[in-house]
Amino acid sequence: MPRPTVHSTPFGSAHGTPTHLWTLDCGTGVTAGILTYGASLHRLTVPDTTGASASVVRSLAAVDDYTAGHPYFGAVVGRYANRIAHGRFTLDGTTHHVPANDRGHALHGGPQGFHTKVWDASADTTGDTASLRLTLRSPDGDMGFPGTLDATVTYTLDGAGTLAVDYASVTDRPTVVSLTNHAYFDLAGRDDVLGHHLEVDADTYLPVDADGIPQGPPAEVRGTPFDLTVPRVLAERLGHDDGQLRAAGGFDHCWVLRAGDGGLRRAARLIAPDARRVMEIWTTEPGLQVYTANQLDGEFTDATGRRHERHGAICLETQHLPDSPNRPEFPTAVLRPGDTARSRTELRFPHLTSSAAR
Repeated sequence: MPRPTVHSTPFGSAHGTPTHLWTLDCGTGVTAGILTYGASLHRLTVPDTTGASASVVRSLAAVDDYTAGHPYFGAVVGRYANRIAHGRFTLDGTTHHVPANDRGHALHGGPQGFHTKVWDASADTTGDTASLRLTLRSPDGDMGFPGTLDATVTYTLDGAGTLAVDYASVTDRPTVVSLTNHAYFDLAGRDDVLGHHLEVDADTYLPVDADGIPQGPPAEVRGTPFDLTVPRVLAERLGHDDGQLRAAGGFDHCWVLRAGDGGLRRAARLIAPDARRVMEIWTTEPGLQVYTANQLDGEFTDATGRRHERHGAICLETQHLPDSPNRPEFPTAVLRPGDTARSRTELRFPHLTSSAAR
């Protein structure tokens, strides 16, 4: 049995600070490349059923492309993933303001959120796993959020090819926190992902207004283009004449996952057009934001010069529900001293097991 390995290479300087690309190799064909800049998932190489390997996440070419400003390619976003309406929330009677960076609202922790930071990294190989632990201290008042927050993100790759992402945060003052990874997935390497099938384990979703803020309580997906309770071809779903789709240019909505027991449960299943790769998302989080890269326009390229076009990838972001700090009816995102905010998301590739069995 091959032993897992972890190694790093320099990736250039971000705002005067050296960054590195860490590679996790489980020894069985799957590798993950993680940047200390933004704790970003830069590469996730997965064999298909024929044994051909390719990365299933879109990336940028160099550190300067990441620091120049981009739509969160592979980054860990925080302190609060998704939107906070009008960039403000009240906690224990005090109103806090987060700089608006999306149509008058705060998105993914504000313009200088966690995706713009260089994280500290330490590696480990134990048994049949390779892991990378990244840590970041966010000071009191960072982007307007109260309390000093110590955040840890751990990527672990096991012998089955599953990539787990564990999040843990502690604070010295009451605050709000919701971390996620903003990878752009593409299982087939084609011009777009419209031929992919997507299934989401949710019976309701959050309709949003023109600014992407939830309009009210969750709505039933039944009878709408948002019904992904069985695998649906993305092109067929996005082709519906629906006001929610027109306003966003596709999916940019949060599905409310079926209640679990607090442990891992499946959130989504993504299938390549030829079914040679299949990815499942498992999580402890209550929501899944599905974003079909509606705003990509070819401005950004990867290291091969390939342009990232509209609908060229899909984001599947496990998280607390958007605007939860202003919605007491949503699951709470409040973190208090003495507690630890924990969540876990796993990227599983069941086709690897089925291929090995043949």
